[in-house]
Amino acid sequence: MHPSDELRFTKSRKLEGKKIVLGVTGSIAAVETVKLCRELIRHGADLYPVMSESAQEIIHSNALQFASGHDPVIKINGGVQHVSLCGNVADRADLLLIAPCTANTISKIACGIDDTSVTTFATTALGSNIPIMIAPAMHSSMYNHLIIKENIKKLENIGVEFIGPIFLEKKAKIADIEKITARVIRRIGKQDFANKKVLIISGSTEESIDDVRLITNRSSGRIGIELAKSAFERGADVQLWMGRSTENIPSYISSERFGCAGDLSKMVNKMDHDIVIVPAAISDYTIKKEEGKISSKNLVLNLKKAPKIIESIRKRSNCYLVGFKAESSLSKDKLIERAYSRLKDVPMDLIVANDVKDVSIDKNHVFIIDKNKEMIEVDDTKSIIAEKILDKISKEIR
Repeated sequence: MHPSDELRFTKSRKLEGKKIVLGVTGSIAAVETVKLCRELIRHGADLYPVMSESAQEIIHSNALQFASGHDPVIKINGGVQHVSLCGNVADRADLLLIAPCTANTISKIACGIDDTSVTTFATTALGSNIPIMIAPAMHSSMYNHLIIKENIKKLENIGVEFIGPIFLEKKAKIADIEKITARVIRRIGKQDFANKKVLIISGSTEESIDDVRLITNRSSGRIGIELAKSAFERGADVQLWMGRSTENIPSYISSERFGCAGDLSKMVNKMDHDIVIVPAAISDYTIKKEEGKISSKNLVLNLKKAPKIIESIRKRSNCYLVGFKAESSLSKDKLIERAYSRLKDVPMDLIVANDVKDVSIDKNHVFIIDKNKEMIEVDDTKSIIAEKILDKISKEIR
């Protein structure tokens, strides 16, 4: 067994059975391709590197052989590797990913020039209708060249997908590995949420007492981010509305922030989604804010009921609606009973119940309950829980 095989499926099986050709060109960002190879393998992909001569001056072919478990193609020979991997043949590649891709290579592909191993693979893949994704990397002045922009548009018009660079320090740097991986999974993964508009509402609300103090709760917002990432990977048009949270939102997820329950209530008026999932910890109570800072003394807070956001969503929309119900120190049967009762009252299509004592930073123990009171129990990481919730939604909307 090659050492790279020991990494396979350590993160997921989202790319299981997928064959990816990784084209590497002569950008300094080529040094990132070892990490990229390994990350794609962790999700199950089988990686076949192809290197231009310029790329070999930056990173040695042995490095990509080690990372992928396959000998990199550094020169087309009698094995006609471009045809065996990207031609109209059986067991061909599922994707040609060129990362990093230079301005030179972009223009050559756009003009049908194939004088390097990578451009020859691109010409063959285009002729065979194999999906192509390109992650550019170059100085920003090169990226802003009008001809380069025209060539990018030309390739996009024939179906080539670009993974936009990060503009930093006067450079168009290669997109981060997390983003490239998510976009690859989205392109060749299961795509069971394609053409679906999905809204995730997560994090906790903040009800201001004064300019310093507030009422909130311990929700991290992590499960909402995992749901958004997974829905994106499965082809959805995803929006994440995030309240107070300790988590970083991935750059490829479209997001909007909210503060108090009143702010979120106003946002609901503009929603237009097929599926709405609400793991947010929304305060049951709000308070009239005092200006400035209240002096430190004994204080009585007059709380009033906050609007029930999930009920507002149901009144406004016929979307597929998923709620969450958190309780503390209940028996399993009582927890499920309360959650199901809440599902029926709103009504919702699905509800996810848990006991807060089972929650940790990355794990949870939940019960996914549908309208027929059929239940799925999951005790695992939050990323796995997110997948299981989406699996259930996918099954129902089909």
